[in-house]
Amino acid sequence: MSSVSGLSTNPADETISYGPLAVRFLVSGDNSNASVAAFELTVDAGQPLPAPAHSHDHYEETIYGLEGTLTWTVNGEAIRVGPRQALCIPRGAVHRFDNLDTEDAKALCVITPAAIGPQYFREVGDVIKAAAGGPPDRAKIAEIMRRHGLTPAPPPTPAQA
Repeated sequence: MSSVSGLSTNPADETISYGPLAVRFLVSGDNSNASVAAFELTVDAGQPLPAPAHSHDHYEETIYGLEGTLTWTVNGEAIRVGPRQALCIPRGAVHRFDNLDTEDAKALCVITPAAIGPQYFREVGDVIKAAAGGPPDRAKIAEIMRRHGLTPAPPPTPAQA
């Protein structure tokens, strides 16, 4: 059913999957005058993030736990986010996430303003799929991250690992 206003539910509804990760966009910047992007993030049990830790200087990222628990590491501090818990990651904070638990996890991620969208996840997915189960090309992933406004963090030194 179409409306006169052109509004619809989930106008950017798309699922992008690779490896243990699935991203289902609900709203992108194209549908919100670049004010917000919202997507569901699903991570299989016991899986680390396939990309390096990163920061972003142009938007905040708010995480709301829906199912299971994700461990977000923000500026070196591990923070577990489970159902009905929220975490706002401020601009410039170096962060990553992992599912360290034995059950799959799902979170709602809200980006304000909508500086990142489905294309970022499509491109990273292509690099991971091209690796055919081997390690992804880190230089290509870092280039994609930079192009989409994410700053890859340097790898941890042995003392930090």
